[in-house]
Amino acid sequence: MASIRVVGAVIVRDGSVLAAKRGKQKAQAGLWEFPGGKIEAGESPDAALRREITEELGCTVIVGERVETTTHVYGTVAIELTTFLCSLVEGEPVASEHAELRWVAASGLHDLEWAPADIPAVKKIAADTH
Repeated sequence: MASIRVVGAVIVRDGSVLAAKRGKQKAQAGLWEFPGGKIEAGESPDAALRREITEELGCTVIVGERVETTTHVYGTVAIELTTFLCSLVEGEPVASEHAELRWVAASGLHDLEWAPADIPAVKKIAADTH
C-alpha cells in the first residue's frame, strides 16, 4: 500500500478557523479539510505547509504547534496527515484550488462535513475551545 505524508494548516484568526471545501476535481470532492498538501522529498513538515499555503491560498503563515497526526486509508493509499496551528502573517486566503473557504467558530466545526483524515483534528480543536 502506498503511503503519503501530508500536512494541514489549522489557521486561526479572531477565534475562527479556516475551513476549505475540496473542489469537484479532487478526491473527497465536496468535503471540508484543513488546507495543505504533500510533503516533498527532503522537505520538513513546516516548510511544506508554508509552501502549500502560499501556493493554494496566496498568503503566508507562521507554523506553530502540532495539533494531531492521523493515518487514514483511502482505497489503496494510506494518508498520514499532520495538522499544525498556524497564524496568518501576510495576505488574505483566496480559494484558487478549493470550491470555497469559510471562517468557522471552533464550536461550529462539527457543522461541516469533513474529510475523514481531518476529523480527529476537528474533534481536538473543538474540545480545546470548551
